[in-house]
Amino acid sequence: MSVLLETSLGDIVIDLFTEECPKTTLNFLKLCKIKYYNFAPFFNVQKDFMAQTGDPTGKGDQGESIYGILSGDPAKRYFPAEVNPKLKHDKRGRVSMAVAQDATIESGGVSGSQFFITLGDDLDYLDGKYTLFGEVAEGFEVLDKINDAFCDEKGRPFRDIRIKHTVILDDPFPDPEGLQVPDASPLPTKEQLESMRIADDEAIEDMGDPEELEEKAREKEAKAHALTLEMIGDLPFAEVKPPENVLFVCKLNPVTRDEDLEMIFSRFGPIHSCEIIRDRQTGDSLSYAFIEFENKEDAEEAYFKMQSVLIDDRRIHVDFSQSVSKLHKDWIAKRTRGNAETMGGFENLKKRTRYREEEEHTRGDDYDLVFDTSRNKDTKRSKTSIDHRAYRSSRGEDDRRKERNSNSSRMDGRGDYNRQRDRDYNSTKERSIERSRERSRDRRRDYRRRDDERRR
Repeated sequence: MSVLLETSLGDIVIDLFTEECPKTTLNFLKLCKIKYYNFAPFFNVQKDFMAQTGDPTGKGDQGESIYGILSGDPAKRYFPAEVNPKLKHDKRGRVSMAVAQDATIESGGVSGSQFFITLGDDLDYLDGKYTLFGEVAEGFEVLDKINDAFCDEKGRPFRDIRIKHTVILDDPFPDPEGLQVPDASPLPTKEQLESMRIADDEAIEDMGDPEELEEKAREKEAKAHALTLEMIGDLPFAEVKPPENVLFVCKLNPVTRDEDLEMIFSRFGPIHSCEIIRDRQTGDSLSYAFIEFENKEDAEEAYFKMQSVLIDDRRIHVDFSQSVSKLHKDWIAKRTRGNAETMGGFENLKKRTRYREEEEHTRGDDYDLVFDTSRNKDTKRSKTSIDHRAYRSSRGEDDRRKERNSNSSRMDGRGDYNRQRDRDYNSTKERSIERSRERSRDRRRDYRRRDDERRR
């Protein structure tokens, strides 16, 4: 004869001593059958001692036996204890009825609905004082979780631990006359909801060192931004990580060449690429490079052995790359299928800007903007600059004032564009966060609905 308790931390199976304690086990089985223990919290948890529950209100001073419920007589709220000297609290997982503190001698009873489960071994000082009517057969990992719960000075857990549902696996007793079994699991009462502190599925704010909390907050914010970029298509996936086979090398001598660096590092293993980053305009070395090995192990060996090595009279610094630029470019290239015109970028932007300037300045007959690509690079003064100065000198003050006003308007328009872009980004971020919250609420709602249907 056994009962399954579905708690917020997991399932517990209790085997009952029906022959040694028939009246107590009948009371427990029938209370489980009418769903009396549903949503009852563990309101008193003492580490390595016991966990007490059975009061549906969670106050610790309520509860009624099945005999009192069926008779409606307050005097029969409790029933006499069935203390069996053969049953000992000698190991963890023993289940006993709690003593009713407000029971009187005239009532002749000490037990109602509350019970406790021992969380420690060799609690022999409980023998002969409490009715031991069962033991835990399965679910000792749940007892470990209850034992490790954070509690206040009175033993009440800060995060709710509740009995969500009870299932009778084997019941040898016939139902008493007048027992009404509900067709479905009842909903929690207002009193039970008000007794909650922190729900079992509710997140708890972190507590600890302010620097650690600030770091965690920055990590959460970075993840939220990454998720937003993933949703709007700027990142392949939010949890993108730098490759482990790429090294970052800095403090290079500007005279160091790509092939020299590749030859030095190639002794550790095959190199896929070695690129010294250079200025886009002048082509001068920026004194740092990225080296991509074919194997992660080769990159690790190079990291340990090339630290502070002298190359071209400079002691270099080697670290693992934290850049995901290459991954992002590869992803963009795959997404656009190699169509550079649809990718935008600086190159296309320059071409389009040049085209607009050429179109704008070729409208009038008094000014001709010429791009002479065949002119000698050593020529100091181009035809463009000469024509431009001549045109500027021929203009009056009114024309120059109009140009300043036009430039100011363009700058204002550019600022409006940037502000609108920021507003669109924040709006997208807020919508993504709200959708995540809605999905979480929908999942919790579906889980409760399936749980109720399963119980029915």
